[in-house]
Amino acid sequence: MGMRFKDRVVIVTGAAKGIGAGCARVFCQEGGLVAVLDVDDTAGKSLVEELSTAGPGRAAFWKCDVSDDHRIAETIADVAREFGRIDCLINNAGVHPPATPFEETSLDDLESLFRINFFGAFAAAQCALPHLKQTRGTIINMSSMTAVLGQDQSAAYSSSKGAQLSLTKALAVELGREGVRVNAVLPSNVDTPLMRDWAATLDDPESALQRVADLQVFGRMAQPEEIGRVCLFLATEDSSFVTGQGIEVEGGASLDY
Repeated sequence: MGMRFKDRVVIVTGAAKGIGAGCARVFCQEGGLVAVLDVDDTAGKSLVEELSTAGPGRAAFWKCDVSDDHRIAETIADVAREFGRIDCLINNAGVHPPATPFEETSLDDLESLFRINFFGAFAAAQCALPHLKQTRGTIINMSSMTAVLGQDQSAAYSSSKGAQLSLTKALAVELGREGVRVNAVLPSNVDTPLMRDWAATLDDPESALQRVADLQVFGRMAQPEEIGRVCLFLATEDSSFVTGQGIEVEGGASLDY
């Protein structure tokens, strides 16, 4: 087992489950100090116990709603005090509303979605930046393939993920002079609790999950840790000349048009 993030600090928002938890596990396995941020106390504390027991890294939990910019600022300051530094911010927290026709998407719903999926990432990057400048660290925004491909009845969600990708490129230009690298990860379908909760609302959940899996050339969805390993690459010196990129981790789902 490698130790590519030994004694360095990563903040993962929305880390209690799914892709966020996959990122937290990978960074902890590589010796990292992992700040698990989430609104779910029970799942967040359970993950921290798992990670700290397994090691070799260490984890701590902070309850944080990324739609609350004041709470983001308080939490990131607490993380810096607890661990003494911040080396990487993974803006993973996000929600995907049910399929909604464009004409039926209210501006209030749009604003609520953007407050979580985009405003939260923007605010977290601002709050973490002074610490990241000191460590010449990295920001990783968890976007989505919907940012570049679109998605039926998902104009609000796709737009929020597109905004994350645009923010990534703009920040990469502005912060490169400070030695801070900024990249985005664009997953396709990942086997997460959120995915399985969606399938459970359908008449035949197993068939639905298989159809989703078949969209990738491997005939399966990604595991959260596979996304986490891409984030680890972007957070370490292995990607020292990579910035402003949207890394499409999509299992070939966009191929063979």
